[in-house]
Amino acid sequence: MHSHCLRHRAFALLILIMLMFAAPVSAQGESQAFGEYTVHYSVFNSTFIKPDIAEAYGLIRARDRALINVSVTRRNGDSNTLGLPADIRGQASNLLQQQQPLNFKEISDGQATYYIAALRHSHEETFNFTLQIQPAPDQAPWPVRFSRTLYVDGR
Repeated sequence: MHSHCLRHRAFALLILIMLMFAAPVSAQGESQAFGEYTVHYSVFNSTFIKPDIAEAYGLIRARDRALINVSVTRRNGDSNTLGLPADIRGQASNLLQQQQPLNFKEISDGQATYYIAALRHSHEETFNFTLQIQPAPDQAPWPVRFSRTLYVDGR
């Protein structure tokens, strides 16, 4: 199997694991439902990504850089689809109302699509995230809002 395919699968597996274990850690939840669709999101330190995977996707690993991961699934009978393509825009504002745009990069492994954006932060800095998720051009965007306090890794 190609090393490129292995990297895709490794990255997709990492994201799925983070999404599965993120909800029990946070009382706020890590998803929001919109009819038959669900928007899943997580925020984690970029150093959690292995260096070769970060390099393959052009992601910067740094102690003061978080990654915001977003995927959209759709209920299909008794199961859900894998991540679907969507238009995702957003911004993060700290408590001083300083705003940073979130530039989401689409990552597709052929079966699933995920979106990743990077955010630089200080130790114990709280951000309010505002996302607009649009799974199809003929649908109105869905607002997703959540807050997280971020920590510099290894401090």
